[in-house]
Amino acid sequence: MADGSDAAGLRGAALLDALDRVALDGLDVNTVADAIDPRELGRDDFRRLLSSLIRLSEGAPAFSLAKVDPTRFATLVSRASRAQLEAVVASRPLRERVLDEIFARMGAHIRVDRARALDAVIHWRLSGGTGAGGYDRYATTISGGACTVSRTVEGARPRVTITLSPVDFFRLITHQATPAVLFVTGKIKVKGDLAFAAGLIGYFDLPKPA
Repeated sequence: MADGSDAAGLRGAALLDALDRVALDGLDVNTVADAIDPRELGRDDFRRLLSSLIRLSEGAPAFSLAKVDPTRFATLVSRASRAQLEAVVASRPLRERVLDEIFARMGAHIRVDRARALDAVIHWRLSGGTGAGGYDRYATTISGGACTVSRTVEGARPRVTITLSPVDFFRLITHQATPAVLFVTGKIKVKGDLAFAAGLIGYFDLPKPA
């Protein structure tokens, strides 16, 4: 059986296979991210990658998704095909972990200079979920230049409610699609302040894929 030093020289599908069977001493989640390009993998392989990293993180925190560099994370997601992303969200536990990770990062990417005077609650409804109405629901509150996230959407009335699929949400936050394009193609629905929703991404400094 290979050890971590053997796996360190692997790339792509070979490294993905190794994640399932070796002790990866000396590696971390960013090393793995640098060595794998979703465009070179099969439809189910991106799901396998994320599942393997989550499993490994239970015993080795260095493999936690939270430790993936923002640019690397955006690059991985942007290079994944729609079919690969759909395979990810089809797995209930994996879907929740990835969505939770993305929303957890929002606070770190808020543009304080633009959001300092803003006070708004945004409700997100992601289709195909197990919550009320068949949605996974998140609430982001922007106030005083900070952004906080909650899975509880009761309370303050939202300035806008945004409904879209998880895959289109991934494409939106990795600069693969704009709110305007998603809106005119019917892939995003907005209830409330349309003008605010159109400019919402501008309040965040979202990392661009490499």
